Amino acid sequence: MSFTAYMLDVVSDTIYPARITIEDGLFKEVTPITVSEKDLPKMDVKGLVVPGFIDSHIHIESSMVTPAQFAKIAVRHGTTGVICDPHEIANVLGIEGVEAMIENAKQVPFNFFFTAPSCVPATAFETSGAILDSSDIEYLLKKDEIVALGEMMNFPGVINGDEEVHKKIELAKKYGKPIDGHAPLVTRGDLDKYLAAGISTDHECSNVIEALEKKIKGMKIMVRDGSSAMDMEGLFDIEEAGKQLDFSGPMGLMFRDIFERKIYSPLFDFIVSDDKHPQDLIDGHLDKSVSKAVNLGIDILKAVNMVTINPGYHYNINCGAIVPGASADFIIVDSIYDCNILKTYVRGQCVFDGENVLFDVPEIEPRNTINTTKKTASDFDIHYDGGDECEVNVIECFDGDLLTKKATATLPVKDGVVQPDIYQDVLKIAVVERYGGNTIANAFVKGFGLKKGAIASSVAHDSHNIIVIGYNSQEMADAVNQVIDDMGGISVVSEDFSDSLPLPIAGLMSNEDVYVVAEKLEVLHKMAAALGCQIEAPFMTMAFMALLVIPSIKISDKGLFDGDNFEFMDVIIK
Repeated sequence: MSFTAYMLDVVSDTIYPARITIEDGLFKEVTPITVSEKDLPKMDVKGLVVPGFIDSHIHIESSMVTPAQFAKIAVRHGTTGVICDPHEIANVLGIEGVEAMIENAKQVPFNFFFTAPSCVPATAFETSGAILDSSDIEYLLKKDEIVALGEMMNFPGVINGDEEVHKKIELAKKYGKPIDGHAPLVTRGDLDKYLAAGISTDHECSNVIEALEKKIKGMKIMVRDGSSAMDMEGLFDIEEAGKQLDFSGPMGLMFRDIFERKIYSPLFDFIVSDDKHPQDLIDGHLDKSVSKAVNLGIDILKAVNMVTINPGYHYNINCGAIVPGASADFIIVDSIYDCNILKTYVRGQCVFDGENVLFDVPEIEPRNTINTTKKTASDFDIHYDGGDECEVNVIECFDGDLLTKKATATLPVKDGVVQPDIYQDVLKIAVVERYGGNTIANAFVKGFGLKKGAIASSVAHDSHNIIVIGYNSQEMADAVNQVIDDMGGISVVSEDFSDSLPLPIAGLMSNEDVYVVAEKLEVLHKMAAALGCQIEAPFMTMAFMALLVIPSIKISDKGLFDGDNFEFMDVIIK
């Protein structure tokens, strides 16, 4: 295959006409050519040839479809490769789950690269379906499909010298594979200890000052543009951050030139999704994120580098640039600024022709991973015998943010049971252990806005026990029981209507097409909104209420958790 086209050279950050030859799925020759203005219409390709986009950090499971189904929607948006961390399914099924993802991924023309999940479970304060110790990690790191050690979420373990955590890190070094980070709000001496272990990236920066410190100290910064966590606006608002920065300090002195000359792009290395819901994937992937970055002031060539050559170099994968010997993954766009994808090629094969995806996808055989008994209303009651009201600790959440705040509320007590209060927007939240232990932890949450009914899901990061939020204990039980009946999934229950989205593959994914899953999920979103929910992505936000490694207060199947001090806390304030 050989053709002439205008191409974007991400090595030199230039655009020029070239003759491109592809053989055996690789770029064989890339030769610049000289054309006169009258020859422009004679180019073989109408449009600009750009390296295929690479998402440096994503959890496929959050799309609620299999890797093969994910590929089918991603190529429509110019994505030809992903670095995916399968720690969601690993927490449910262990190595068996990781290998099922790898096998399914091999069946489609798409570049799936995997990381070895470093934190299964993420902490010792929750119940997971599996444990991956250092010997399991070494088994995975030996695989060609594994290109890195997945995000090291147990940052307290790294900082405090946990032996097993450091064994995993040393194994990654032994096999010459980078170590992804996860260090929300970690700073100063703790950050120094974290970086000294050899961790190279972070996707948890929520403000410019945090990103600046990590960048100065050698981390590569991932700018997250996902469904629940959208950090791009905050990170790219550098002018505002410059007003807050003390230029007499070490960070200010080092970055004075950047602020004064408005050269912002070097601060950031990758644009990533982390978690992407089905409907958001239909609307766009990295194509949309690149355009968004440009609108926020990032140079277009640097924005493209963040999703092409930068991940290619960092993860030592043979993708990300149109150079001889690299995998022939490229897209044709009508304009580099609009990122309108005309065609997508993977290993020299056209996989999206502008209208249709040109490959079929296999299914994963589901099996029931929900091992818990049906629940009753009393399972979701919090008892108090000290009077007609009591003060409680509350998880306060915010739309579009994974961080929560510690709050308190004074709630009424009726017949010895603490009641939620819709006037304060304080609802009940619970996590139901689903791996055979049948334990339940109950607490209170603020920010969802439900006025009645309940929502439940078996997608609850990272151990994926069943999480439920509601106003009424009976409806909470009904919502959980629907998830159990579906072998995993998402449910909405109220006195007026009920529905669910089954996710029978590890309680996380469906074999259905992403459009089918998105349509059903949209119905559930509308139902939740009809019940008063004020969160744009309520099920994804709810899922992160169980993610203990992101501050400040969360809940696991073992109880309410103080993420700042990494210890359990009482629901009722004594």
